[in-house]
Amino acid sequence: MKMRWLLALMLGVVTAFFVSVMAGKSFIAPSQWFEGGTTGLILWELRLPRALLGASIGAVLGLSGAVLQGYLRNPLADPTVVGVSSSAALGGVIALFFGGAALPLIVFLSAMAGALMSILLLIALGGRAGGPLGFILAGMVLSTLAGSLTAFLISIAPNPYATSEIVTWLMGALTDRGWPDVAVGLPFMICGGLILLTTGRALDGLILGHDTALSLGINPAQLRWTIAIGIGLSVGASVAVTGVVGFVGLIVPHVVRPWVGQRPSATLIPSALAGALLLLTADSVVRVLPGVAEVRLGVVMAVLGTPFFFHLLRQIKARAL
Repeated sequence: MKMRWLLALMLGVVTAFFVSVMAGKSFIAPSQWFEGGTTGLILWELRLPRALLGASIGAVLGLSGAVLQGYLRNPLADPTVVGVSSSAALGGVIALFFGGAALPLIVFLSAMAGALMSILLLIALGGRAGGPLGFILAGMVLSTLAGSLTAFLISIAPNPYATSEIVTWLMGALTDRGWPDVAVGLPFMICGGLILLTTGRALDGLILGHDTALSLGINPAQLRWTIAIGIGLSVGASVAVTGVVGFVGLIVPHVVRPWVGQRPSATLIPSALAGALLLLTADSVVRVLPGVAEVRLGVVMAVLGTPFFFHLLRQIKARAL
């Protein structure tokens, strides 16, 4: 059963990838892919790297959500909970505030620096023996601080153009992303994703309790470092490339669990595949919606994710009664 659903997810991702390459204000059929000219330029220089980034970002966000929900044992956990997304966004906003919009690499490096700082602060604030509770409390502090500083920078932006650039970037989108964005972002996402995939056994052990996990040779402090570094690299890079795209890490682990089981390690790869499928589909939708300008991808995910969040809250409340 699990293998069948895994294969179905793989097929779905491949299909969504090809649909993403074809979809847009002008549809590019497979028969046109090797024609050259303007059509070829749009396909190979814009749509192909955009689809690759969409699949990669969706995969690391879905994987990060599954890891965090397994570690924190909290069904509402996702990368925004631990402050990495908001800290990376703050780093990008600082670069935009000082006129970095013309230099995308500067914005990327600044966002990654924000993610790196969040990792160090997350470990420092969480403490050596803080456990999942200390981890999530430290994340909430970071998220609140980064959000407040971001709002402060927006309010004192030197001109309306800087404010517009910051707000537009924060909404999250894959618009006009190309191979340079793939070149700088994908290595970090791959590295962070591979690190997160190594946590499966430890997450399974934590289900049995702290003492049992220790007897199995699981080091909680090392696991905390591994998760923080993996999420910092992967989610930090995704935010640096697109801005903030929320709710992917919240939604997909809940979607795959009924099919693969409740064991944390069993949800990691399916969540990565489901995240890629969700983001590719959402990005294709924003390109075919009517209108002169594209709807921002982050806005679409918020529209999808907010009802899902309330649905989860209602389920949790019903189980508590």
